[in-house]
Amino acid sequence: MDTITAIILAIVEGITEFIPVSSTGHMILTAQLLGFSDQTPIMKTYEIVIQLGAILAIALVYRQRILNLLGIGRKRQVRGGVMPTSRLNLIHVILGIAPALLVAFFARDFIKSLFGATTVLWALVAGGILMIIAEWVNKRKIRITAHELDDLSYGQALAIGFYQIISVLWPGFSRSGSTISGGMLSGVSYKASADFSFLIAIPIMCAASGYELLDSYRYFTSETITYFIIGFLVSFVVAYIVVIIFMKWIQKIRLTHFAIYRFILAALFWLLVMR
Repeated sequence: MDTITAIILAIVEGITEFIPVSSTGHMILTAQLLGFSDQTPIMKTYEIVIQLGAILAIALVYRQRILNLLGIGRKRQVRGGVMPTSRLNLIHVILGIAPALLVAFFARDFIKSLFGATTVLWALVAGGILMIIAEWVNKRKIRITAHELDDLSYGQALAIGFYQIISVLWPGFSRSGSTISGGMLSGVSYKASADFSFLIAIPIMCAASGYELLDSYRYFTSETITYFIIGFLVSFVVAYIVVIIFMKWIQKIRLTHFAIYRFILAALFWLLVMR
């Protein structure tokens, strides 16, 4: 690894981690374009580090919501006393992450065997189709019952958790793409689905990254630490900017736009690189 490669990969991670285009897929495709394998132990460790940078960014954006969930956020006065500012609670979060965590834990080796450019290209297409369907159904066929994050029911949180399993089992499908689509197919608004997707990304990515670090901590050496620090910082800054922009312009950036991008990327990569 060199500094330029480290920065490129961190930028790709920061841009793609929380928007529905698949960061895993982009990392695999970027590694192939740069001419090296992303499955080496050091590269896998580096990917964990830059994921942690992205996690810190999203935690900073949602810091007040996280504090509310933990019961230490700001309170607001109501008649008869005080109540939390949020109706969303930790049960929603647990329901949203438990299915995917269980599948990831028991199918870890199988999932790793699926990593590859061809698998990613098919996942980009399949995920794009699901996103188009979700947006169409959400607009025309389903009555939205959760317009805001605090309107989310336990059943909807669990449904989103089950949709997240698709992204766990199919590298390149996109965790945010599957969870946002799952929310919209369950009667949750686009914005609330995105909010919940970003929020549950924090514990599930911390769990996954922490578990992987147990096998990878020995690769933090004097030769790699500089690249790891650079990657962490770049990923953090880029991810923070991307999430802020995405949530600001969410009503104008539809899921269909991301789906079209996925189709174009898959087609170009297949025609120019894979053939």
